[in-house]
Order: sequence, then structure tokens, then C-alpha cells
Amino acid sequence: MDFPTFHLDFFGNRMLIAAIAVLHVFINHALAVGAIPVIVGMEWWGHRKGDAAWDALAYKTLFVCFIITTTVGAMTGVGIWFSASLVNPYAIASLIRVFFWAWFTEWFVFVSEVCFILAYFLLWKRWSGQRKVTHIRLGAALCVFSWLTMAIIVAILGFMMDPGNWESQRTFWNGVLNPLYAPQLLFRTPLAMVSAGLFVWFLVIFFTQRGSEVRAGAIRFVSAWVLAWTPLLMFGAIWYRWRIPESMLGNLPVAMGTQRYETWYDGLLLAIAAAIVLVLAVAGLGLLRPGWMPRVGLVLPFCLVLVMLGEFERVREFIRKPYVINEYMYANGVRTDDLALFQRDGLLAHCAYASTRTITPENRISAGRDVFLLACTRCHTTTGVNGIVAKFENLYGRDKAWDRDAMVAFIENMHGARPFMPPFPGNRQELEAMTDYILQVRKTGESLEGAQVTGVEFPAGDGAVTKGGATSSAR
Repeated sequence: MDFPTFHLDFFGNRMLIAAIAVLHVFINHALAVGAIPVIVGMEWWGHRKGDAAWDALAYKTLFVCFIITTTVGAMTGVGIWFSASLVNPYAIASLIRVFFWAWFTEWFVFVSEVCFILAYFLLWKRWSGQRKVTHIRLGAALCVFSWLTMAIIVAILGFMMDPGNWESQRTFWNGVLNPLYAPQLLFRTPLAMVSAGLFVWFLVIFFTQRGSEVRAGAIRFVSAWVLAWTPLLMFGAIWYRWRIPESMLGNLPVAMGTQRYETWYDGLLLAIAAAIVLVLAVAGLGLLRPGWMPRVGLVLPFCLVLVMLGEFERVREFIRKPYVINEYMYANGVRTDDLALFQRDGLLAHCAYASTRTITPENRISAGRDVFLLACTRCHTTTGVNGIVAKFENLYGRDKAWDRDAMVAFIENMHGARPFMPPFPGNRQELEAMTDYILQVRKTGESLEGAQVTGVEFPAGDGAVTKGGATSSAR
């Protein structure tokens, strides 16, 4: 526990990362990886037919993708690094040690991708006529480098879900070629292509006139694109699910519907299946009768893919709980090998940035707050999103708040009651101090925001950071 702890108590650390990551994933998949091949295909088709309208449509589509990917896409990419490093620096530090050369390579690939998209966009109108073929080849190179960026990152995402035999071998290639790398890549690649097709469908509304030949041709082209990639997407999804560790599959109902709606699991599966059938039906109509396609037929699939991408990312993040790196590190940043040490000596004794090492009657509440920051705030707030106070307001479905003994007993055994929650990583004294802190918050309504946290005053709305001295013996 060698890093300070950052916490947003209303919005929550988990929601902070999710909001940035889901937006970045959509931009990366639909615009950077998937849309560029569609644009290159439209440019090639326009060049082959000698149709300036196709070339203009491809350029307008590229303009939208270029602006979004180089601004919002780039900022959210940096935002993922920044927020993840703040919220769970232990996990990021571990991943950097394993995948240093992967991220090092990805940096060069990404810089090359940026150079290619700049050249592809800026040279579009200059490289016309006989140089058009060279420009199309430049676009093809951009497609390759955009996909390589995703291919490298997928190795890290797969590792976090199933490190495979890395625990025994501890080599770079054992980490990269983890059991979920190939199936997840085979799923994400066609997912990006289908998402891009639906995004371009959406843009066709604005860039073409109703009833025009180019609109009909573009709808038919994109419909064929979506239908061609869908079988590979379905195969990748089945293979991906088949390779997910059995221990994670039990988290699917909660991952898809949250605890409140976990009984809706079967219904949510039917809703997803219905959405896929609807998208395929619209694509079939667009291929056979593009002139019949209403605007809602172009907008609805685009909205559905936004929802499904967000849901997929939530499910992928949640099912690996209670771990952030499966079987290696819990979601709160505690290594599985260090859990017994912390439960014996106490979490505060090994935290470099805690305000106290010994709990006394005078510092019991502030020490409990530090324990809560260290053990719980990766997923919970006090009174905000997924607030811990609300969790203890209704005892066993009755309109009665939990008492202290019931809270202590639940937290002590929460991993058994809720397998997706990690075991409490401190000793008994810290557990009771944290319980007293939660009860204090419930009584006063005072959250971490606006409170004095380990000697530093933070105004309402800011994150809380613990500070202190001492060296952690946990690695």
C-alpha cells in the first residue's frame, strides 16, 4: 500500500473511470478502428466508379471521425491513464511491470496512427487523379495501425480477466498470450466494424439527400458491411464467453442488471437478442430496399449499439470481481498474497500514506475513515453513487437500519455473502473502527467531501487524499 488514496465521494471512483472509459471505447471501436476501413472502402468505390459524390461522402465522414478521435478520443485515452492511476495505482503499477514493452510498442504504433490519420485527412484533396490510388493505400496503412493499437491493448484487458499460466511462468509472452487474448480480439474486431457501420448509417442522414442515388448506394454499402461482419461477431462472442473462467460466469446476473435487477437476467438476454435481430432486420432492409429506409431505421441501430457497447464494458469490468487482476489482486488494490499479512497486522500498519498506525479511542473515527478509503472506495462512496450508508439502511428487507453487530458480522463475512466483493483486508480492530465511522456518517450525514481527511482540508467536491509517512512492507 505504497500510494496515496484519491476519492470522489459523490460520483464515485468507479463511475469516474466508467464514464471516461466507455466514451473512449466507443470512439476507439466505432470511429478509429471500424470507421476508417468503411471510409477507405467508400473512397475506393468512388474512385473505381469515378463518382465524386461518393468521394465527398467519404471525406465528410472522415472529417467527423478525424475531429472526434483527435480531440475527445485522445483526451479520454489520457483520461483513462490519469483516472486509473489516481483510483487504483496498485493495479496500474503491476500492469506496467508486466506489460512495459507492450505499452512501449503501443506508444510507437499510436504515434504512427496519428501521423497516418493526419496525412490521410490533409492530403485527401491534394492527392487526387493519378495519386488517388496512393492515397487509398495510405488509408489502408492507417487501418492496419488503428487495429494494431487495439490488438495490443486487448492483451492487457484479457490478462486482467485471466492471466493463465503467468503466475507460474512470469514472462512477458505468457501475459500477452493469455487464454482470453485471441477470443476477445476476435470479438472486438468485428464489434468495431459493425459499430462503425451503424455510425456511418447515422451520418448518412446528414450528408446525403433523401431519395438521392448516393444515399441509396451508401445505405446498401453499409448494410452489406454490417451483415458481412455479424457472423464473425457472433462466433467471437460465443468463443469469448466459452473461455471466460467459470468463477466469473456466476457474476453475470448482477453484472448485467445490478443487484436490484439481477432477477431480470433472462429478460435482459432476450432484450439483447431482440436488439440484435432488429439491427440485422434493418440491415437486411437497407441492403434489399435502401429507398424504403426511414430515418428512424438509421438512428435506432446507432442508439442500440451505444447502449450495447456500454453494457458490454460494464459486464466485462464487473464479472472479474472481486479481482482487478484475476487471482492476483483484489479490486481494492490488495494483492492476494498480502491479504493474510494485512488481516494479521492491520491495513494501516502497512500503508505508507495513512495518518495513524495505532487505533485509539481518540482517533477511532478518523482511523475508520482511513480504513474505508483504503479498503472500500474503489467501488463505494459514503452517501453518493453506490453509497455504503444506503447499503446498511434496510436490514433483511425490513424497514430497519442495521445495528453495529450486524454490520460488523456482514463486513467480516461479506466475501461469502457477496462473492464479487473482496474479503475485508484489515484486522478486527480496523473492521470495528470502520463500522463506527460508517455509523457516524449515517448519524451526521457528513460525507468524505468537505471533511478534514488526515490533516488536509478539502473543499466540497474535491477528492480526498490521505497523507503520512512510513514505508510499506507489502509489495
